[in-house]
Amino acid sequence: MKKIAIALPLVVALAACGSNGGNAGEGGAGAKQQIKVVGSSTVYPFTTAVAEQFQKDNPNVSVVVESTGTGAGMKLFCGGVGANFPDIEDASRAIKKSEYDSCVANGAKTIIEVPIGIDGLTIIEGKDSQLANLTQADIYKALAANPFGKGPNTAQTWKDVNPALPAIKIRVLGPPPTSGTRDSLADLYLEKGCNSDPAMEALKKSDDKKHKDICTKVREDGAYVEAGENDNLLVQKVSSEPGTLGVLGFSYLEENADKVKPVQIAGVSPTEATIADLSYPGARKLYIYIKGEHLPAKPAIKDFVAAYSKQWGTGGPLEKRGLVPFAGADAEAAAKQATELKPLDPATLK
Repeated sequence: MKKIAIALPLVVALAACGSNGGNAGEGGAGAKQQIKVVGSSTVYPFTTAVAEQFQKDNPNVSVVVESTGTGAGMKLFCGGVGANFPDIEDASRAIKKSEYDSCVANGAKTIIEVPIGIDGLTIIEGKDSQLANLTQADIYKALAANPFGKGPNTAQTWKDVNPALPAIKIRVLGPPPTSGTRDSLADLYLEKGCNSDPAMEALKKSDDKKHKDICTKVREDGAYVEAGENDNLLVQKVSSEPGTLGVLGFSYLEENADKVKPVQIAGVSPTEATIADLSYPGARKLYIYIKGEHLPAKPAIKDFVAAYSKQWGTGGPLEKRGLVPFAGADAEAAAKQATELKPLDPATLK
């Protein structure tokens, strides 16, 4: 089936030919159930792949998948219950306590979290670029608005950040604030780099709000460029602009290995093996969230999640698309949750 893609938002409408669309609970016998999915651009290609196969196997179901970014998707997902609101949220990070509270306030009191696999948040560059290796501290010093709380960032080149690096102008294309990938950039790179200073580590304990501001606020003078939710466009820009770096998920790196290459992080390259064992600093779990209130009206949602779980394992279709499968106890737990659909415990959220 042909995918319909535009820059923002990215949408795939996967509908069986010869049938009229509709929502569960609408129309008479034979009415088509429609599953609405929003969220992460990183999870988007995995969900669309599952949706395509699921519709072939279930012609009475249509699946609409929209790439909005995790944060923007959460706002839509948590906006309410009923036909006007999404059934599933793709997420490149765990749901936040504030988002969960918003869901509950709007009637979505049964949120189900299903981890689908692991992704590596990679730093990419063009094939001819020369930044072979960076540390989390290098990335923080280059992108932070107020490095270590010592004043506005004045670094212009990577050599300004670290004398061992080349004098290449700092220019990084990355996700906007609405993206879960932006949150992962903050958690996995910026905050870790910031905490390389013992004073910042201590600040986190004494003033968490100030620590977050110093450690995760990104400079706005052009060194960091918000590139939207279109990761394929980001790859094109990085590959055509020598010296420019990009921030995106591992699956897009694999798909575009002929155009871009990864920058090592602390000497570790992103590979399926280093992401699976979490030795790559940018490794992160990916999720889908299901609205429990919608399950009775749309039983196809449960079938869709079951179909997802059959594709995410080792050697499965999603691994071939770049998703790194869980192993051992994590794999067993994910498979069990996909079947049981146990509601999320809000006490576990941050």
